[in-house]
Amino acid sequence: MIFYGVSKRLMISAGEASGELYGALLSREIKRLWPDADIIGIGGSRMRSEGVNLIAPITHSMGVTEVIRNLSAIRKTFKKAVEALAKYKPEVLVLIDYPDFNIVLAKKAKNMGIPILYYVSPQVWAWRRGRVKKIASLVKKIAVLFPFEADIYRNAGLSVEFVGHPIAETMDISGTREEIKQRIGLNPSLPVVSLLPGSRPSEIKRHLSLLIEVAEKIRNEFPEFQIVLPLTPEVELSEKIPDYIMVLKGLTREAVLCSEAAAVASGTATFETALIGTPMVVFYKLSALTFLIARMLVKVKFISLVNILSDREVVVELVQDRATAGNIFSEIKRIITDSEYRKGMMINLNAIKDLMGKKTASKRVAELTGELAGWNTTSAY
Repeated sequence: MIFYGVSKRLMISAGEASGELYGALLSREIKRLWPDADIIGIGGSRMRSEGVNLIAPITHSMGVTEVIRNLSAIRKTFKKAVEALAKYKPEVLVLIDYPDFNIVLAKKAKNMGIPILYYVSPQVWAWRRGRVKKIASLVKKIAVLFPFEADIYRNAGLSVEFVGHPIAETMDISGTREEIKQRIGLNPSLPVVSLLPGSRPSEIKRHLSLLIEVAEKIRNEFPEFQIVLPLTPEVELSEKIPDYIMVLKGLTREAVLCSEAAAVASGTATFETALIGTPMVVFYKLSALTFLIARMLVKVKFISLVNILSDREVVVELVQDRATAGNIFSEIKRIITDSEYRKGMMINLNAIKDLMGKKTASKRVAELTGELAGWNTTSAY
């Protein structure tokens, strides 16, 4: 239920799983600083559990074919969002990534006189750099996750702050490897490999059969290894999974921390794996149409955040035709068997953690939200 008469009103728009996690962490901090704040938004179960009144669910859409397939649902969500802005009149609208949806929503909010904080920069450094000017014309402030993004927006005249990455706030896992293995249902004395297919339904559909092939190769050559398939809590699998693969929901960080190596679909999970310090191979497959368009539009040397932040190939990237079971397995095998190669990769992954510093993104973005709204910013910490 939404209470339109409350004194502190906030709306958060998160379009997919990773952004929804950031929205949940931000909502928790908002509630700590201002317990009487009323938050509505587009999100999922994690945001709901942090006290957000959901007006619509996240869409999980990415890529041309996926967006077309879900266009009707996206339009319905947008209509609900615009109606909520008009009826609820939030004092601040926080947009989290998902640019094709959120930038259009920002136009509606600005026309209503609602201040906008953009949290998590669209990847303007990779493609459609012209969006920087559009974002600068619409929002009051942008909070970016990586240091190199700040200059891009500052040069466009937008108030910007590097706040760090909220994923770093979720890395505090207590216990030894053996204790964590036992806690999540693994044999504490046997080694582990994690295979991460992604969080979106379309990613899982494209990657699952590929990773099952990889798992079979691991089982044949390294039978002592436990093979784990970490998934987000919302995922429901329709494909039969071999019984030698353990499916874990909502325990991705724990599974990766326990692993000797991981195969990770490109996305936020590569950064998360880097912060944990587990050696990895990165892979990704797109629909043929989306891949063709991406080749024409995206101008980056690398696809993984690990290599983008390092500005060199720290981890191997296997994309589209190169993303085969044989190639993925070969890299996992090298990580497992070549101790010098493994050690060098871990040193480079630790450098990424140092680059991000000790910032607490969710707390800082909560403070920025309060500043834009004009709330009393006396901290509850």
